[in-house]
Amino acid sequence: DAAKKRGKSPKEYADEVSGKFKELWDEFDISYDKFIRTTDEEHKSGVQLAFEKMLAKGDIYKGSYKGHYCISCETFFTDTQIIDNEFCPDCGKQTSIVEEESYFFKLSKYQEKLLDWYAQNEKCIIPKTRRNEVMRFVEGGLEDLSITRTSFDWGVKLPESAHDPKHVIYVWLDALMNYVTALGYGTDNKNMDYWPAKVHLIGKDILRFHAIFWPAFLMSLELPLPDHIAAHGWWTRNGEKMSKSKGNVINPKEVADAYGLENFRYFMLREVPFGGDGDFSQKALMDRINSDLGNDLGNLLNRLIGMSSKYSEGVVDSSNTAKYYSKELDEVNESLAKLEPLLYDMQLHRYLEELWRPLSVANKSIDTYQPWTLMKEGKEQEALALNVLIANILAKVAIMLHPVMPKTTDKIAESLGFTIDVESYNAYIKKSKLLDLFTIAKIPPLFPRIEEQLLQETEAAKEEEKKPKVSKESSNSN
Repeated sequence: DAAKKRGKSPKEYADEVSGKFKELWDEFDISYDKFIRTTDEEHKSGVQLAFEKMLAKGDIYKGSYKGHYCISCETFFTDTQIIDNEFCPDCGKQTSIVEEESYFFKLSKYQEKLLDWYAQNEKCIIPKTRRNEVMRFVEGGLEDLSITRTSFDWGVKLPESAHDPKHVIYVWLDALMNYVTALGYGTDNKNMDYWPAKVHLIGKDILRFHAIFWPAFLMSLELPLPDHIAAHGWWTRNGEKMSKSKGNVINPKEVADAYGLENFRYFMLREVPFGGDGDFSQKALMDRINSDLGNDLGNLLNRLIGMSSKYSEGVVDSSNTAKYYSKELDEVNESLAKLEPLLYDMQLHRYLEELWRPLSVANKSIDTYQPWTLMKEGKEQEALALNVLIANILAKVAIMLHPVMPKTTDKIAESLGFTIDVESYNAYIKKSKLLDLFTIAKIPPLFPRIEEQLLQETEAAKEEEKKPKVSKESSNSN
């Protein structure tokens, strides 16, 4: 329907939308190993092979389907799920009654196996609230799943062995299989050695498909299940889900252009607990940038540059640091040790919160020990060792912050005289490892303070966009 409205074929419209996704990934500096589309030939053959295997196993049978269908959600609903006999329970849009011949997957056969998997793997679905939600749904009983359509021809055809060319494999079997067809499922491609996936990262609105349908498909195909299915929440505006019809959509590129891409990346990961919804406001973004990034991180680097230039001509020697500041180093190492488990548990907001504790230790150390006072008292070695403490805290934080803010942390590393790579990660993240003799280079401020004026200007521009546009012709006609 969306393609028809634009006068395009489904393939042309899908190409356009897919291109926009790739552009946004590039603009937000998000890398990937493979961008798969379900129109790829290797994907089609993998889906057809899966259908054949499920059919041969007795997990697929032919029947007919009648029920409520939501075009937007691409989902069928039972009479008990539908709202007021016609509206989708997920998006609220009107559904239509569909009746057609279909092949079904025996989802009901896997109900108990799924429940066993959830029970035996506490973190198979994270956060825990989502796991509980899925378990309750499955405990309510699973119906067999319609997996083909005859009402359209856009999609993967049934394999020739099925002798039923009018059927097209429906999106949820088709699309979900991309996780393994991308690795060469059904071929001799050794990339299948990377399966099972460590994490499936998805939106909470498609959790049911990934946490119920997909594991059942994998069980049928006798493939290992993913370790974790991680469902993130939504960004809301004034407590409401963003939608074009409500006019409350935030353009991420405009925000990144106004406030800085990596600042925005940091905010999105730090602001909201993983799995929950987060209410977006530019004021909250501005406060995070000025406080966390500007005051805690950027100002600390500026203080170090100033101190090292004044007290050691920019040269820092690490030999006395542990002697004078073992307590502070222990605090830093304690925080760093907590990071990896938080990362694997998808608690990214807690990861960044914990990563900021060493910065607090560093800033507090400067205020407590006052290197200027130490120099006046003739305690030059203690003052210089403090410089080393600060430099090493910044180095370790930069390494662990690198996936979130790669360009920013590269600049910090450049100032400290090292390069962030696998080698430096393995070396400097160790408790005992400190940067050796090095020179601190001055760089421009990383986080210029964002003033209230920018916030007011961007909000005003947004309000201006909402106003109806009056063309010159219509104004002249009056």
